[in-house]
Amino acid sequence: MSAAPGPAEVSAQFDVERWTRGVVSVVTDQVAEEIPVALVYHEVPHVVMLATPADLEDYAVGFTLSEGLVARADEIRGVSVTRGAAAADVNISVAWERFTQLLQRRRNLAGRTGCGLCGAETASDAIRAPGPVPDGVRVSADELHATLQQLPERQVINPRTGSVHAAAWVVPGAGIQVVREDVGRHNALDKTIGALSRANTDFSKGYMLITSRASYEMVQKAATVGISLLVAFSAPTAFAVRLAQSAGLTLVAFARADRHVVYAHPQRLK
Repeated sequence: MSAAPGPAEVSAQFDVERWTRGVVSVVTDQVAEEIPVALVYHEVPHVVMLATPADLEDYAVGFTLSEGLVARADEIRGVSVTRGAAAADVNISVAWERFTQLLQRRRNLAGRTGCGLCGAETASDAIRAPGPVPDGVRVSADELHATLQQLPERQVINPRTGSVHAAAWVVPGAGIQVVREDVGRHNALDKTIGALSRANTDFSKGYMLITSRASYEMVQKAATVGISLLVAFSAPTAFAVRLAQSAGLTLVAFARADRHVVYAHPQRLK
């Protein structure tokens, strides 16, 4: 797993005027960085997304898997990152038959931060129906709630900036194993998926916590790689709930230290 990013890499300092109860003070604030990140497959541009400039190798692997551009992690043959002053190119090589399929759905559009379906040219491109998820894990409500309280202390960027999402991989009985953060919630999830894949993790052995809402594409990404339990801090969408129901994925939202709501397949939460 990669080391925690340094402050200069993921945030910038600005002098700001802070107003509190009528009193103005000049202080230094840490603001999250975001840069254009171009994902390029065999020298063919595919999509440009705005992302936090850390863990970009993880991001490339996770995006490639969660978007269904390859069927298996071993079809990703290599990843390299070229960083410029204000942008980054991530070059990905995949199995040749997958690259041929990718050319048919080629996308070369700028994606806004937090945009989950950016670059899809048709509705059918965007609405992929992943297969059923594996039986997966079981977790108790008490353990889940205890884990939720541990996530903030595992975040590195958000305490400085207050503006990034996190996705955390949890193994029942062992706690939080991997955390990745990004200005985009989808990027954070992709980075965590990529980090896990690069470590040859079995996605049926744990579950994912996300600090954002549970939108359709978050469920889609999780189900695509075989994650059977997704827990979100915020609300789901109806589109996401229907996908979770059809994929067999347990969807939990409004998760807090003392409460949660199960929207689909409650059997995995004891």
